Order: sequence, then structure tokens, then C-alpha cells
Amino acid sequence: MAQRTHFRPRRVVALLVETSNAFSREVLHGVRDWMRAHGSWAIHLSEQGRGDQPPSWIHQWQGDGIIARIETPAIAKAVHACGVPVVNVSASSFAPGVPSVISDSGALARMAAMHLLERGLRSFGYCGDARFEWSRRHGENFVAALREAGHRCAVFPVARDDFANWKREQTKLARWLTSLPKPVGVMACYDIRGQQLLDVCRAVGLRVPEEVAVIGQHNDELLCELCEPPLSSVIPNARLVGLEAAHILDLLMRGKELDSVAVKIPPVGVATRASTDLVAVDDPRLTVAIRFIREHTFDPIMVNDIARAAGMSRSLLERKFRDVVGASIWDHVLQLRLRAAEQMLTQTTVSIAEIADRTGFGTAEHFSASCKRLKGVSPRELRQGRRRKL
Repeated sequence: MAQRTHFRPRRVVALLVETSNAFSREVLHGVRDWMRAHGSWAIHLSEQGRGDQPPSWIHQWQGDGIIARIETPAIAKAVHACGVPVVNVSASSFAPGVPSVISDSGALARMAAMHLLERGLRSFGYCGDARFEWSRRHGENFVAALREAGHRCAVFPVARDDFANWKREQTKLARWLTSLPKPVGVMACYDIRGQQLLDVCRAVGLRVPEEVAVIGQHNDELLCELCEPPLSSVIPNARLVGLEAAHILDLLMRGKELDSVAVKIPPVGVATRASTDLVAVDDPRLTVAIRFIREHTFDPIMVNDIARAAGMSRSLLERKFRDVVGASIWDHVLQLRLRAAEQMLTQTTVSIAEIADRTGFGTAEHFSASCKRLKGVSPRELRQGRRRKL
């Protein structure tokens, strides 16, 4: 008699992740990627917006696990009542003790700060959204990163009730932006906030980026490109957030105990667009040097080429450059190359040798040596390190 094969029933998983923004959709892509590699789940997903009430079906739903953006007390209560393993993919603090996979706020804020500092800016502001705990944390980390670099940062005094009256909030934003020393670099807590800042600048006649340079985060490409001018934005690794969340949920559903798991996923880079396309330095020769570096980052340039383009001696340029940028010319070039290389390492399967060639390092050996000196790890370790071992 033929032996009966026993099939394990598919896990039933609910995804309480909004579909209304690019970040969350990328999280869902990450969950899908994990399922393709490790076996399919039966998914329960409905269309949601940020901050929505729990879907009505969750109260009768019976399944094996949940991945949720827990951004309200109501969502926290609803998922807790289900009595199944839960992984949170929101940086809000409504679910203490629940395993979480979130964007690394400190790394994200430092990346935004460095982007603005490299443009020569010395006046800064942060505009958040009082409805979200992660927005406050981004602001604290942005202020701290700038303080570490020797600069202060003005924080827009946002209040929850402002969002009910856009005209009143627009007036407050206009007054705040106008009061900041110019030129100023402003980080918005997410791209929609960045779009609002650009709208206010246009309404009151503040020139972007010459007077106000704006950077968001999430890199919702369609939204950023529809802004006027197009909005620069920090690129979170949202797909890896979803991938890691699915991995952890799978472990939990198989009975593995994980103590206070909190995985922080660093961003992959900055999508530079017109809203931060400036060089805010007084010396026009230094401006030429910085623009020359931007235009030839991946070309086989040397410091003498940069000095020649700027019409300055190498020693004078080195001194002025370090005073303004806070790094040597060559380290700055290597950092720009390394950021592009890191993005390729984490977002593509292109070989390390090809990445080295495309990003100006020339050889894999030079790329590896620079990576170890500036990042403390090899390119291979950097690529593998994006996948947390649990």
C-alpha cells in the first residue's frame, strides 16, 4: 500500500501594513521576497492608510502570525488580542516587548545631516509630525548628529492639532522658515512633510535650494519627482525590513523564543534631487572644487585635478576644504564613491569587481582597502551584514 504523505498546512499570516505609501509597499515586497525563497504563506491583507483603525475582520480572524505597523494604541490592542506571534515594523512605541524590525533612525538622521553638511550649509532645521513617535526620534537624532559636527538645529514647534487646520499650520511654517538664518538646510520627517515645506517656500517666495534646501526620507520616487523642485530624500531599506520581519515571524511561529528582538535596518543612501542641489560656501573657487568632485566622482581624478579646476594651490584647497567639509579632499571623494558602492552592494547582485569599476575604485583590491579603512569591514562583509543572523 502506498505510504501516505503528510503535508504541513500553510501558515496563515495577517499583514496589517498600510498600502498608501511607498515605504510600506516596499516592506510588503520584502515579505513577498522571503515567501518566494522559503515557502508561501496564506496572506490576509486589506487596503489601509497610515493611522487607520484596525480592519473589522481582525476581530474574528484566526491565523498563525501577524506582521503589523503598530502606530496606534488601537492596532496594538487588536493584534495583542489575537494571541499569535507578532512582529512590529513601525518605530512607534505602542508595542513594547513585541519583536520589531525598523529603520535605524540614528543612521538615517546622520545620513541626512551629512548630505546637508556636504553642501556647505551651516544653518539647519528639522520639521516633524507630532502624530508619530518615530518623527520625534528622527528629530532628536538629526539634532544630535549636527551637534556632534559643531552645529545647532532649529526644530519646528509642531502640535497635533495643527494638522486639522492646514491654513493655520501653513502660516506657522512660513513664519518659522522665514526666521531661519539663510541659507538653511531642513530635514523633513518624511517626504509628504518635505512636499509641504516646498509648497510653503514657494508661497512666501523663499528660493529652493538657494535659500532653503530640503531633504525628506522614505524616497517615494513618484511623490519626490512631482515636487517643485524635485525633493531629495534618504532611501530606507524598507524591503529588507519586510524580509527580516518575515524571517523573525517564521521563527516565532515555529516555536523559537527570541528575547527582545529589535532589528534596526540602516538606510542605503540619499536620492539627490534639485531641492538640495547647491554649494553654500563663500569662496567661489571652493564652490568650483565641490561641483567638480560631484560631476567627476566616479572618474579617475586626483586631488591635483581638483585643485587645477578650482584655480588654487593644492595646500590652500586642502586647508579650505577641510574647514568647510570637515574631511580631507580625498577622503570626501572616497566617501562619495563608497556610498554609491554600498547602495549597489545592498540593492543589487552585481559582482564586487564590477561595483569597484563602476564607482571609480578601479580594482576590487582598492575598493576593499578603502572600505575596510572607512567602514571597518570588507565589501563582502558589508553585503552580508545587511542580513542579520538570528
